[in-house]
Amino acid sequence: MHPFVILQHLLPQHLLSRIIGTLAALEIRWIKNLAINAFIKTYGVNMQEAESADTDTYRSFNHFFTRALRPGARQVTGHDIICPCDGTVSELGDIVKNQLLQAKGISYSLEHLLARDHVEDYENGSFITIYLAPKDYHRVHTPAKCEINRSRYIPGRLFSVNQLTAKQIPGLFTKNERLVCELETQHSKIALIMVGAMIVAGIKPVWRKSPYPPGRFHEQNNFEDPQFAQGSEVGHFQLGSTVILLLKNQVSWKVSPGETVQFGQGLVT
Repeated sequence: MHPFVILQHLLPQHLLSRIIGTLAALEIRWIKNLAINAFIKTYGVNMQEAESADTDTYRSFNHFFTRALRPGARQVTGHDIICPCDGTVSELGDIVKNQLLQAKGISYSLEHLLARDHVEDYENGSFITIYLAPKDYHRVHTPAKCEINRSRYIPGRLFSVNQLTAKQIPGLFTKNERLVCELETQHSKIALIMVGAMIVAGIKPVWRKSPYPPGRFHEQNNFEDPQFAQGSEVGHFQLGSTVILLLKNQVSWKVSPGETVQFGQGLVT
C-alpha cells in the first residue's frame, strides 16, 4: 500500500478537517489574502471566470473557495443532461446489476453507496464519477429540471478521493461521508451524490444554513421549494471532492475517463 494511503488510515481525519476548516473561515485580512494568493499561484486557479477576480473581496479562504461564477461563464441550455460541476471524469459506464466501477479492477455496490437495501431504481442504469481538483469551481448543480424527493446525509470517513487512493482503497466512495440527493425528472430518476474527502470542512446544500455536522445521519423528505430548474445550485464543497451521478436509464456518454469537464456541458448523446 502506498505511504500516502497508509498515512490517511492513521490520521485523525475529522479532527484535521475541522482544524483546517476553522483556519479557512478566518476573516483576518492579511492571513486570508496570503492563503488565497498562494493557493491561486500553486494550483493555477482561473479567476477570470469567478464572480470577482479581486481576492480582496473575499471575506475568508472559504468564501473564496466556494466562489460563484461570473454571469455568463457557463451555458446550461440545449442538453437533456448537463454536467453538474467542474472536474475530471474518473470513471463512467453502465451499472451492471448493482455494481459500479471505481478504478481498474475495483468495483463497489449500489447498496453500499446509497446506504440502503432497495436500489432497483438504478440497477442496470448508468453512472459517471467526476473528481473536483483544488483549482476547480466547487459548487454543484442539477443536471436537469427536476424535483428533489429526498436527501440523505450519510456520515463516514474522509479519505482523499484522488486517483491514487481510488486505486488502493476498495469501496472508497462507500466509506466516505456523502450527501445523496434523489431527483425526479420528466424522463428518469437521477441520484446526485456529493462525496466528502480529506480536509473537506463540510458539505453544504442550499436548503441548510450550515454544513451537515459530521458523524450524524440526516434524512430529509420535505423541502420548502423542491422544484429545481436545470443548472440550479444544489450545494457546495468546502474543499475538493467527488460528484457521482446515477441515472435510471442506460445512456451513451459524450465524455470519457480522464476528460476535463465543466458545469453546463452536455454529458449524454
